[in-house]
Amino acid sequence: MTARPLAPADAQTLWLAEKIPSDQVLIYGFDGVPGDLPDALAAVARRARGCDDLAARVENLSRGRYPVWVDSGVDDRFVVHEQDQWAGCLAAAVALGGKPLDPYVAPWRLHVFPGVDGIPGSTGPGTVAAFHVVHALGDGTRLAALAATLFGRPGPIPRARPPRGGPAALPWRGVRAALAHREMVRDERAGLVPPPAGQYPLRRTNEWSAGETLLRTVVRRRDEWRAGPVTVTALAAVSEALGWLLRDFGEDPVPLGAEVPMAHRGARLADNHYGNVAVDLRPDVPLESRVARIAADLATRRRRAEHPANRAGDVAFAAMPAPLLRWGVGKFDPAARSSSVTGNTVVTSVNRGAADLAFGGAPVVVTSDVPALSPMMGLVHGVHGIGDAIAVSVHARESTIGGEAGLDRYVERLAAALGPSGA
Repeated sequence: MTARPLAPADAQTLWLAEKIPSDQVLIYGFDGVPGDLPDALAAVARRARGCDDLAARVENLSRGRYPVWVDSGVDDRFVVHEQDQWAGCLAAAVALGGKPLDPYVAPWRLHVFPGVDGIPGSTGPGTVAAFHVVHALGDGTRLAALAATLFGRPGPIPRARPPRGGPAALPWRGVRAALAHREMVRDERAGLVPPPAGQYPLRRTNEWSAGETLLRTVVRRRDEWRAGPVTVTALAAVSEALGWLLRDFGEDPVPLGAEVPMAHRGARLADNHYGNVAVDLRPDVPLESRVARIAADLATRRRRAEHPANRAGDVAFAAMPAPLLRWGVGKFDPAARSSSVTGNTVVTSVNRGAADLAFGGAPVVVTSDVPALSPMMGLVHGVHGIGDAIAVSVHARESTIGGEAGLDRYVERLAAALGPSGA
């Protein structure tokens, strides 16, 4: 593989991870245990060697340029653990996220837990695989495609196609971005594009919280899911549960917002090809009306995100010189506190495709995640589907949620809001 420079957005993610860890942990549950575990791991390793994006690591060639992806072996990327319960695997996955990988040595590792009981959808003992990976390698869609490659799904991996020109193009791209922004302001005044979303007051979930972090999952089949788009239904259920949680702690939950990562449309300028939007959760509105309003709010955020001014700004950022961006990241203070926030929680939603993955002949039955926490976010959610299984993950700090008992109560409330049945 020819050395491939990280796009500015990916380099920014890489450098920010040194201040706020952002490793991703994708969890896959398989129905069964391979009869020959070394052979199953060898098959996964062969697939990794055949994928340029997996057989790579980061290298710094010059401080004046962006880091690059270079060839790397994969034989040190596999770890087998002893854990016989699904809940124990979730706890182990949380622990992995607390031990950031070194992208200059191994930007991903696969942790395998054979002989696990209680995997949702499994008919007996199964296998859990946790794909631990640095965020600089991609967004949720791209990382899901990389994990699927390991487990036997052929197909292209989404990859950045940065515009030509490099830093020399920054002046004229900056001018175009400024002109496009002025056009967006005019369009706002004319009612042609929605105004920016408002900020939300700090809630308990935005406190600088402490203690252990805890993970739970609620799993539903698609025929058990309430009618409507998966992301919208999940947001409405989170609104119900989070509003209850805040009231239980003596807080008024209105207004309440969620930060939702939204994939950009158009050609990828970076392997991380998304932006966060704010969605009003409206916990004071009855469920049916809430679902409709959340759907409309998401559509409004999409309309604004698709204004040409945002693309022009991204194209200008793609020409940012490496020293300037590195200097800017160095000024970032992770301990700084805001007086308002884009959202009081995060809800990440990714469809990981058909249930066509396997490990050592065992078919996939569920996929989940360890949504990343941050200094300003002590309670986050992930919504991940594969085949007809949808898992809603809740990751929280003990002090935010009221310990394990508090988390269990919260998850019960969330499960009830999602509808009956499930695991």
